[in-house]
Amino acid sequence: MKKTRAVILVAVVISFLFMTVWLAGAGEPTNQIKETTDKILSIVKDPALKAPEREPERRRLIRQAVDERFDWEEMAKRTLARHWRKRTVKEKKEFINLFGKLLERTYMDKVEGYSGEKVVYVGDRIEGKYAVVKIKILTPQDTEIPVLYRMKKKGDKWLVYDISIEGVSLINNYRTQFNSILVRSSFKKLIEKLKAKVNKTQ
Repeated sequence: MKKTRAVILVAVVISFLFMTVWLAGAGEPTNQIKETTDKILSIVKDPALKAPEREPERRRLIRQAVDERFDWEEMAKRTLARHWRKRTVKEKKEFINLFGKLLERTYMDKVEGYSGEKVVYVGDRIEGKYAVVKIKILTPQDTEIPVLYRMKKKGDKWLVYDISIEGVSLINNYRTQFNSILVRSSFKKLIEKLKAKVNKTQ
C-alpha cells in the first residue's frame, strides 16, 4: 500500500509530462489535458530555462501551467469532505493555498526529472459537466499503469479535481489522512502539519 500511495502522489504532476504515443477517442477533456502536457514539456525541454539561475522562473512557469488545469478549490473541498462546511472563508483560503503548495513542493523535482516516459490516451467519458479521462502510462520496464483523471467543467475549461492510479484515488488518500487528524485533534493541528510538510520540502 505504501508503494502504491507513493506512485499515486507522484502521478499528480508528472503524468502531465509523458510523451503521447496514441490519441484515440479523444474528446474535449482529453484534448485540454494534452494542451497542458505540451505546455509543460516545452518548459522542461527549453534549453534557456535549464540554467541553475533560471530555476525559480522555470518552476513558476510549470506551476502556472498546472494551475490552469487543476481545480485546487474543488480538490480541497473534496479532501476535507464534511469538515469543509465548518471552515471559515479565511480557513478555506489558507487550506487551499497550503494544499497546492504541498503538491507543488513535493513533486516539482519529479517534474523536472522527466526522462521520456510515454502514455496512451485511451479516451474519455463525459456525463454533463463531469468527465473521466483514461490513460495508460508505459514505463521503461514495459509496465502499463492505468490512470484516471476526474474532471469538472467550469466555463470553457475542464479542470482536474482527482486522479486515480491503479484504482486508488488521490483525494480519497488525502481525505483519510486529514480526517484522521481532524477527528483526533483539530483543524489548527492539520494546518500546522501541512505547514511543516511544505517547509520540509522547500
